[in-house]
This record gives sequence, structure tokens and C-alpha cells, in this order.
Amino acid sequence: MNATRRRFLGLLGGSLAVPIFLRAATPSSRLPIAFSTLGCPRWDWATILSRAAEHGYAAVELRGIQGEMDLTKRPEFRAARLSASLKELDDAGLRLAGLGASARLHDAEPAVRAAQLDEARRFIDLAQRLRAPAVRVFGDRLVAGQPREATIERVVAGLRALGEHAKGSGVTVLLESHGDFCDSPTLLEIMEGAAMETVGLLWDTHHTFVAAKEEPGRTLNELGRYVRHVHLKDSKPDGKGVRYVLTGTGTVPVRDIVRLLAGRGYKGYFSFEWEKAWHPEIEEPETAFPQFARVMGEYLAQARSAGV
Repeated sequence: MNATRRRFLGLLGGSLAVPIFLRAATPSSRLPIAFSTLGCPRWDWATILSRAAEHGYAAVELRGIQGEMDLTKRPEFRAARLSASLKELDDAGLRLAGLGASARLHDAEPAVRAAQLDEARRFIDLAQRLRAPAVRVFGDRLVAGQPREATIERVVAGLRALGEHAKGSGVTVLLESHGDFCDSPTLLEIMEGAAMETVGLLWDTHHTFVAAKEEPGRTLNELGRYVRHVHLKDSKPDGKGVRYVLTGTGTVPVRDIVRLLAGRGYKGYFSFEWEKAWHPEIEEPETAFPQFARVMGEYLAQARSAGV
């Protein structure tokens, strides 16, 4: 085991609950970082892989390719091309951190709900074929005119249905902290309600800090045992909203979040969710992706030197 691998296994060792499949997921010469393809909406499959390897990423999180958000429709992942795509991933020394579905679990209308669950199941099946460890879904919204608990019960039921579908696949269904489901009490209620090994939490650290106004330490203390994957991004206030900015230049305490996760022994990927597809005005991935890799190298090294 070389010095780089020893260094970062030491940094990331600990007790935070993480599936076994992530414990050896990082190539020995790379940091445990990933980027979401939401940040590079114009790149094709070959470019995604080459840029990820070039900038030292260990993994890629698939959230659409070239504008097609339904990954099950992409030619790279159809039966005739699948083996070649997996070989290209291996040849680049990369793993898949997970797949990002658009499925929402709050909808009450039966036909809409059925379509959302169908999408998530198709993504779980694809993730199994791609050897991807997780599929992200949304709780998304509290339904107007209905009791809060009715929506939460629907989200829990959806997670349990998807968790059952995922059993035996090696895939975990992850609810993202997003939309109306960003605060720790609500997310904890949902996680405790689902209570399945095939269900976990994707901690979008920006949403809990900016939308729910929670300090990261509190969020991690409340939800850490459920966290299986992490999204990182930075922003600054801009009028009534925020503008996404390069990592470490905004008001989101990304450095502290990395330190807290390292201190808790988080063994998953630190995934950069640069929302270029939704916010075309922000910096290009050619700028943002290498900058994130450099900053994360600094943050992880600082966490290690601090003894966490």
C-alpha cells in the first residue's frame, strides 16, 4: 500500500455507517472525490471519463448526459454497448458514485406516482448493471392542502417499495436532502420510517445549510448514521437567492463539512454537484472541476494534519 493510499485511508477511517461496497472504492492514487455530470451537460461519455481521470477524480456521478436525464435511454447503457462502456470506465481507473434519478415520492395522484416509482426502479436496475452503488431520488415537496404527515407517509412508503426492489442488487436507494425535505427533524422521521438497509440518505450539504439554515455539525449529528453519499457546492447570497461560486470562495463552510465528515470516518465520495445544467451562467466545468479537485486536496490534507 503506497503512502498516498495510507494517508487517505487513515483520513477516512472511522465509524460512520457506510455500505461495504464503498470502503475500497477509491483508486489508490486518487482522492475520494467525484463530480456530477449535471456540471458538464455538453460533454459526451468519452469526455466525461477523460476529464475525470485527468483531474484526479476517483468516480463520476451520473445525472444526465448531453441533456438526456433519463439514463436508461442513453446508448452507452443499452445492452449492445454496456460492456464497452464498463470497460472504458475501468480503463480510465474510475468508478460510478451513483445514478441521479428525477423520481419524486411526494406525488399523490396515482398515475403520476406510478410513473415516478417506475423511473426509480428502472434506474435501480441500470445501476445494478453498471455496478453503481446507489440511486438518488427526491422526496421533494409537501403537498398543498394535505396534512404534512400524509406526504411524509407517502415518501416513506415509496422508499420502502424501492428498497424492496433494490434488495439483492447491491444498490442503495438514497433520499436527497432537497426541496421541502432539507431539515434534520423531517429527514430523520423519514429515515426512521423507512428503516431498511437498502435505503439511506444523500446529504446535500448546501441545501441543509442554506435552505434549512442548519449548522453542518448539527445535521451530521442527527443524520450521520444514514449518510451514504455527499454533495458539496458553494454559493454566495444574491438578492433573494444565491449564486453558485467556485468552491471555497462563498459562504458555505465546505472546509468545515469535509473536516466533520473525515472526523466521523465517512468513507464515501465527496461529490461536486456543480449545477451548470440548471444555471448556465456559472463557470464552465473546465474551470470548476479542476478547481474543486485542488481545493479538496487541500481540505483533506488539512483534516488529516489536524488529526481528525
